[in-house]
Amino acid sequence: MNFTETEQKIINELSKTLDSIDPEEIKALIEQIKKADRVFFVGVGRVLLSLKSIAKRLAHLGIDTVIVGEITEPAITENDLLIVGSGSGESAFPLAIAKKAKSFDATVAHIGSNPNSSMQDITDYFIRIPVQTKLNLPNEIASVQPMTSLFEQSLLLLGDTIALILIEDEKIDMSQLWEYHANLE
Repeated sequence: MNFTETEQKIINELSKTLDSIDPEEIKALIEQIKKADRVFFVGVGRVLLSLKSIAKRLAHLGIDTVIVGEITEPAITENDLLIVGSGSGESAFPLAIAKKAKSFDATVAHIGSNPNSSMQDITDYFIRIPVQTKLNLPNEIASVQPMTSLFEQSLLLLGDTIALILIEDEKIDMSQLWEYHANLE
């Protein structure tokens, strides 16, 4: 197999996946992001890497973002939003953090593949990326990629899509975004 054929398979999977996400779920998440004092993010592994990229991009838009577990993490309150990234919705650490956030009356949104996960009883909002998970559930978009690569990639692109929607909704001048970019580089 060659590069062009392989990358086209990945792009086709991503396009099919992003087209399968419910725009109303995204609209509700964006409203919660706008409303929150701070937006916290929790996930593990490669999902966490995608979430960190999303948090950084939203920080570039002037949104106060926090990665759970970082040394400068403040207390979560009822005015905050926790975004949980977990394809299966069964990962132990994100599940425990979501429960803890709810105990402080924070709003919790879960971005995942499994609508019937343990997370469903905890979260206020669910955004489904309907891709193949480690659970191999029915109605998941299959992938030729290893493990849950399609979920992590889709999550990252979803985050950039949300950022662009926020830029357009809030009429943000993109040339002004550099004021929020790291300058100790």
